[in-house]
Amino acid sequence: MPYDTVYTGNFYQNGEFEKLAIGVTGGKIARIAKAIPGERAIELPGAVFPGGIDTHVHFRDPGETQKEDFSTGTTAAIYGGTTTVFDMPNNLSPITDYEAYERKLGIVRRKAFSDFGLYSMYIPGNGSVIHEDSASLKIYLGGSTNTVGIGDLGNKDSKFLNDFGRPVVFHAEDEECLKSTKQEPKSLREHNLYRPERCEWKAYDTVRRLALTKPVAAHVSSIPPAFDFGNILQEVTPHHMLLHDSMDLGPWGKVNPPLRDRTTQERVLTSFLDGRFFMVSSDHAPHAEEDKLEFESAKAGIIGVETRLPILLALVSKGILPTSLMAKTSSENPAKLFELKKGKIDIGYDADFYSVDLKKVNRINQERLHSMITASPFHGFDAVFPQYVVVGGNVALEKGEMIEDHFGQYLSFKKGRVENEQE
Repeated sequence: MPYDTVYTGNFYQNGEFEKLAIGVTGGKIARIAKAIPGERAIELPGAVFPGGIDTHVHFRDPGETQKEDFSTGTTAAIYGGTTTVFDMPNNLSPITDYEAYERKLGIVRRKAFSDFGLYSMYIPGNGSVIHEDSASLKIYLGGSTNTVGIGDLGNKDSKFLNDFGRPVVFHAEDEECLKSTKQEPKSLREHNLYRPERCEWKAYDTVRRLALTKPVAAHVSSIPPAFDFGNILQEVTPHHMLLHDSMDLGPWGKVNPPLRDRTTQERVLTSFLDGRFFMVSSDHAPHAEEDKLEFESAKAGIIGVETRLPILLALVSKGILPTSLMAKTSSENPAKLFELKKGKIDIGYDADFYSVDLKKVNRINQERLHSMITASPFHGFDAVFPQYVVVGGNVALEKGEMIEDHFGQYLSFKKGRVENEQE
């Protein structure tokens, strides 16, 4: 049978690399073989992985597009090998009901270069007006950008959250604990002390007591001693694994939860390398330069959607991070969480790939990044950037250069099924 496209290359499949030909039809993998005779193929050089999935981005669109919009955010994602993103609901006008969700979707869907899903924000009492398409629900137990902490939750909330049937992602810092320590920090060290680890630990305990079926603790920055997370899936970010509060990052390193001390940071990194964390997300959260002038008043958040995978790939190249763990935490496990046919090279899965030369390690130059705000605390870090990126069977990045076409599809999460909706 004829295919829309055939790709050949050294694909990562079932834990190993193999020279394969992939026949693509309608954006899906239709055939996998050693060769597909009679078909003209596009060869992907280097190592070819399933497309990256970033479950935690803040693209600021709508409301604060001077910081990022969906066009620049998804462009940065593609340059970093990420083919699917999930955008958080803490917009300037939070996504707490059906109308706000529809308004946001109408604005962003024509701008997307990557596939995307949208979160809704849960606050007690808004369950009846949350959009049924929502990929997930986000709960802020403690206040952060454009949000206030909601405090504790009860049995009624747990029932709704379980019945909704989607992952429930928590910003896990306890609001009362944060209030008790609230001061204006003047440095990364003070920010760490004023939003202490115990506020995070207390929030984990709250999540565990809710007895949810799909709970996720976002951006874990500290692991409490002898604490059993139970069924709580743990997300980690590159910045909490690799950055600490004694680095000279100034306001550009201010993030919630904070960068911790070096010992804690190294413990988080070791835990990741030991396979403790379910997934790695970027928590990409850009702010304009005027929001980062003075530490005390600086808003919390850093960019990372473009550098997440390249940093992990550099660790793979150096033999620090196993290839299998990188692929699981950046692609396969996020797809499992959202029950997507993504994150694997298999029949019926989305034809989302990226190819890299694992020997080509470069330094991150923030001036060459593609977000609207490019200041990065990872400036100068080693990274391996993709050469090619394929989204839904279409080449989106070729020889490191973006192909200007909107291939991104909206992921609609209706009850019992997931749809890719393309206009």
